[in-house]
Amino acid sequence: MAQIGVVAHDVRAPNVDETPLKGELPRDYCRRITRAKVDASQIAQDEIVLCGDTTVALGRRILGKPEDRDEAKSFLRILSGRRHRVITAIALKNHDRIWERDVVSMVKMKVLSAAEIDAYLDTNDWQGKAGGYGIQGPASVFIPWISGSYSAIMGLPVAETAALLQAAHYPIFKELP
Repeated sequence: MAQIGVVAHDVRAPNVDETPLKGELPRDYCRRITRAKVDASQIAQDEIVLCGDTTVALGRRILGKPEDRDEAKSFLRILSGRRHRVITAIALKNHDRIWERDVVSMVKMKVLSAAEIDAYLDTNDWQGKAGGYGIQGPASVFIPWISGSYSAIMGLPVAETAALLQAAHYPIFKELP
């Protein structure tokens, strides 16, 4: 957000159950969770709220945030040497309207050795990251190719966020030096 001159005045994490529904497709899941977050956010008349969610999808399988190291290891093993989708949905709400967008990017992960996986897991960078990795951290060495939005893979699609803010008549670039 700082890249586009927007400074959050408060961070309020809504309490939303992020459990996928039986048979739910990854893109639908990501949109539903984001909408639930924005719907759960209480705002004053002069406020806006931005919510988002990112998930990693391997085919129809949703790879959310791993609960522990073993699950993160499992995720990395199945992603190793394969292409997968990273889906990020965002929603912006003011006092009378909600704007929504989602971005789907393709990511290729190189073939990972057991030693590479263990070394990465030792960094603890996997914690709280969909699919058990973050492209902006040490796992960047595992990603030789992407197609789509790098910022969306990191978790906040900057161009789409700016477009939603502008649609809501919120000025971008106002906090830049």
